Amino acid sequence: MLGTIVNTIAIILGSFTGYFFKNLIPERFSESIMKSISLAIVLIGIKMAIGTENVLLVICSMVIGTLLGEIVDIESKLEGAGDKLQNRIKGDSNISQGFVTSSLMYCIGSMAIIGAIEGGLLGKHDVLFVKSLLDGITSIVMTASLGIGVIFSSIPVFLYQGSIVLLAGSLKDVLTDIVINEMSAVGGLLIMSLGLNIIIKERIKVGNMLPALFIPLIYYVAISFI
Repeated sequence: MLGTIVNTIAIILGSFTGYFFKNLIPERFSESIMKSISLAIVLIGIKMAIGTENVLLVICSMVIGTLLGEIVDIESKLEGAGDKLQNRIKGDSNISQGFVTSSLMYCIGSMAIIGAIEGGLLGKHDVLFVKSLLDGITSIVMTASLGIGVIFSSIPVFLYQGSIVLLAGSLKDVLTDIVINEMSAVGGLLIMSLGLNIIIKERIKVGNMLPALFIPLIYYVAISFI
């Protein structure tokens, strides 16, 4: 759990740093920096998405996963959690967006999965240490732009990665390189959507697309029995 704990602390420290020093950055600079970071996020998503070796599976995963997410309405539930935090903390009107955006960004991607598995199986934390550095730096910029809601994303990161660490032994045969690769490709599209959400006005409900991330896993498990 060491890597996950370090990752969680990095997000918390980065968020505090961004919150206390945000007034040193003029608002127009902060907005421009956030948009430039958003473009970088889109680029990261594209690089992850084009790594797929099964485009049809990615398309089907997005369609099926989004349909399931819309039925459950995950986005509204995430925003509801953010709104509850917002009601308890006065002085910041943007907690919900910061919480939802950063939670999705930190949890989606191969580094979270691979790093947690290595930590649980081998006791190696190199991947999560690198992710911690990246998440810590990103949280500084995101908190300066989106507010203190970013700090609360440390909770789902700890629960998500921590669960994979604890279940690593039983997941090692399921989360093969092929499965992780296709999950990362789907995750890349979701990360692209997060970046576009900050740039464009028409908001993409990325939360409702989250089930798509697990469709490749379900697919490969299913065909293994055939």
